[in-house]
Amino acid sequence: MVITYYGHECFKVQFGDVVIAINPIAKSSRYKSARFGADIVLIGMNDADHNGASEVAFGGKEPFVVRGPGEYEIRDIAIKGFEAPRAPDGCSRTIYFLTLEGANLCILTGLHTASLPAPVLETLADVDVLFIPIAGGEVLSPADAYKLAVSLEPRIIIPMRHGEHKDAVKTFLKEGGVEKTQMESKLTVRRKDIADSAGQIVVLAPVGGE
Repeated sequence: MVITYYGHECFKVQFGDVVIAINPIAKSSRYKSARFGADIVLIGMNDADHNGASEVAFGGKEPFVVRGPGEYEIRDIAIKGFEAPRAPDGCSRTIYFLTLEGANLCILTGLHTASLPAPVLETLADVDVLFIPIAGGEVLSPADAYKLAVSLEPRIIIPMRHGEHKDAVKTFLKEGGVEKTQMESKLTVRRKDIADSAGQIVVLAPVGGE
């Protein structure tokens, strides 16, 4: 699978001819929206920064849109959505866990606390790729994000919300004992290639900037 970052908390995950859009940015957001065709859309928060499903209904695609907690199976992909602890802004957030090509992905959309419900922690016992916000403020601080990330023991950690927060990336990397890392334009994940990885941090550069 190939993972591409479009800024804020928006990603495209492609494997074969199937495309998954994670938290696509709406046209009304202050962030730059992405335009690509998706088969499946995962929306973790119902606001303009995350719910731009219409922006990825493109190129003849009519995506199946997942908007909250529940269990789904689409195109042989198992998806679980869990309600995350509510933040002070009152907006609900959904944590997604999905399995594709033998790899387990977890998206911690807009997470502001490291205290996760027991059912979520049980499901996240075997995470290959973890997407986690690190900007601080309304989401986890870099230090808290790193502590939570390593506690879940993922093979790969992908930080989110870092386009406007360069210092957050530096702090997050420092927490992991990494002084400097090069931003990648995309990440190709093969389950066999990451089997021996443990907590590897991959910082993706947003397509077209943020």
